[in-house]
Order: sequence, then C-alpha cells, then structure tokens
Amino acid sequence: MTNELLQSSINMLWIMLGTILVFFMHAGFAMVESGFTRSKNTVNILMKNFITVSIASLLYFIVGYAFMFGTSFNGIIGTSGFALNGVDDIAFFVFQAVFAATSATIISGAVAERMKLSAYFVLTIAMVTIIYPVVGHWIWSGGWLSQLGFIDFAGSTVVHLTGAVGALVAAAVLGPRLGKYSGKKINVIPGHSIPLGALGVFILWLGWFGFNGASTLAADPETVPSIITNTLLAASAGVVSTALYTKLRYGQIDASLTLNGALSGLVAITAGAANVSLPSAILIGFIAGVVMTEGIRLLDAKLRIDDPVGAITVHGIIGVWGTLAVGLFDSASGVLTSGSFTLLGIQVLGVLAVIAWVAVTTGIVVFATKAIIGIRVSEEDEVTGLDYVEHGTSAYEVRDTYGAAFDRSEPFAQRLTELGKTYN
Repeated sequence: MTNELLQSSINMLWIMLGTILVFFMHAGFAMVESGFTRSKNTVNILMKNFITVSIASLLYFIVGYAFMFGTSFNGIIGTSGFALNGVDDIAFFVFQAVFAATSATIISGAVAERMKLSAYFVLTIAMVTIIYPVVGHWIWSGGWLSQLGFIDFAGSTVVHLTGAVGALVAAAVLGPRLGKYSGKKINVIPGHSIPLGALGVFILWLGWFGFNGASTLAADPETVPSIITNTLLAASAGVVSTALYTKLRYGQIDASLTLNGALSGLVAITAGAANVSLPSAILIGFIAGVVMTEGIRLLDAKLRIDDPVGAITVHGIIGVWGTLAVGLFDSASGVLTSGSFTLLGIQVLGVLAVIAWVAVTTGIVVFATKAIIGIRVSEEDEVTGLDYVEHGTSAYEVRDTYGAAFDRSEPFAQRLTELGKTYN
C-alpha cells in the first residue's frame, strides 16, 4: 500500500468515525428533549427524533446534498448531484447527511408538547430539502458568504443558528403550552427526568468531538488534537460559568441551566474550533454560559416564547455568539486587530443573512401548514398528552389519580371518560 493510499484510508476512517459520533448525538437529543418535558409526551418526542433522522437522510440523499454541494448557481444554490448522480465521495455525503438531520431536530424540542406530528414533519421536510442546504451552500460550498471570507468551521451558524431560527418561528406561531403563562405570572412546567436529560447532554458532548473533530475532513495530526481540546475546554467553561452564575443570581446552582451550559459552550466553539487558541476557547465557552442563562430568561419572561428545552437560546443566541466570536478571537486575523474587526463585520453580515433567509422561508412553511392542516393539537389532546393522542401508548406505566394502572391497550381518552378521573 502506498503512503498516499494509506493516508486516504485513514482520512476516510476518521470521517466515518465522526459520522458515527454525530449520528449518536441523536440519542442525546432524544434524551435531553424527553427528560426536559413531561412524561406524557415522551413517546411523541422519541418518534419525532427517530423519524426526523430517517426523513432527513433520505431527502438529503435525493435533493438536499445537491442543493448544498452541487455546481453553484451564482453562489446561491447547488444545481447538480441529485440522488448523488455523479458524486464519488460517499463518505463526505454521509457525514453531511447526519449534520442535516441535526439541524432539523433542533426544532423538535422547541415545539414539544403541543405541535401536531404531521405539521412538524412538513417543516422538517422543508428544512432538509431547501432551507438548510441553501445556508450550507452559501457558507460551505463556495457560495457568496464563503467568497466574502465568512468562517463557520463546523456549523455554529450553518447547523445551529439555522435550526434555532426555524424553531423560533415555529414556537412563536404555535404559542405557549397551556398553563405556561397566567396573566403576568410565568409558571414553570418541569421536565420529568433530569437524569435522562443529563445522560443526553453527556452523549451530545461525546458526539461533539466527532462533530467538530471530523470537520477537518482529514486525520490531520496538527489540527485535530487542538480542535477536540478546544471543544472540551469550551464545554467545560460553559458548565462552570453557568453553575457560578446561577448560584450568584438565584442562590442555587440550577441543574437544567447548567446542563444547557455544556451545550452552550459546545455550540459557541463550533464556528471557531479550528481558528482560536485554547485560552480563547475557554473564554468563548465561559461567556456562552452567562449569555445562555440570560437568553433563556429573555425569551421566557420578556418575549414569552415557550421553549421547553431552551433550544432557541442554546442553538440560536449562542450560535450567533460563537460565530461572532470568530471575528474577535481568530488567530490568523489577530485578536482585536483591524483584521479581526474586518472579519467580525463579515460574520455579522452572514448571521443577518442566514436569519433573514431561514425566518422568511420557515414562516412561509409554518403559516401555509397552519392554514391547510393546522399546526397545533387541541387543548383536550394537549392535556391528555401526545403519547396517547398521536401514538396510542405511553413511555411509562401510567396511573390514574387513585393509583390504578392504565391498560396500554385501551384508548386513553376513553379510559379517562369511563373513570371520570384526571391525569396530569
């Protein structure tokens, strides 16, 4: 075996390992979303995550990859490679396919517990086939933002901000869950399993080493170790800053916010993992934890946008911070030099362009879906829980208020009517 062939095989193996790790992140998303929401909606969330990654893989194969990486039309959209026709690098395709699914599934948590399954999948289809691929073409396939010098190494904007803006539009149109707001009062609707959520965050953290590390697209001994180290340090700083900040602000270390602190550090470093120093990665992650904590409060208390898992803030607001941080800390431009401020301006332009594109296209899809089939379940169905309404089952043994276990084979709503009892 020649040295060239050996290096090619090692690079391919590294990309495949990264693909497997990013795919495994979907288990983390499913656990985080399930743990941070109520038990009566667990099956619904699990099914959304399973079907999302499946739909995304198929549609990205048929059209999404072509729009993203095909021959460019004026730096705006790809025009070749549909169903991988003429595409030889299958390893690159499958790596990108799991990224596309990741962007789409960000929406799932933000609309949890009240969105119709059919409406959610309409939005998922639009996200994977056209909305996300266009953003990816602009930035990762020689599109107009790439030509300007925009930097987003592994997707703080391409993956995370894109998914979060879609989630923001959908959640805003849907409205809050029943009982979330009462006049000026904000009611906490706690998730049913912090341990499940914590395990999900650990899985996401693990997967992120592949998410960022394999984005080199080569097993480069000079860059991969620093990228993975930056990823570790930023996430750790996000956890520490969130724990300290919530202790100072609220008198206690908030568990769910601290878990999201890890994800915030990860999202923040994703844009510049290959472009910033190790101390800069720590600072980026540390700031992300504080920004995330205040961002969730802003959306919840001020804007009254109900996001059960904090996805809009973690992936959106922090996605913006991570992208802009490249302009401030990029090693090649020099920290806080004229070069860095030039790059910062390009980063700002890119962020605004992506927000505008995703918000408009998502809005069209959501409002059209609302008009045609509706996007929100009925109040009765929301109270009952989407597990029984959408799937006719539950994730756990369900007991009524008198302690009697429900038979999984019985329609839940009918059973409630017969007993004349309530289920929360």
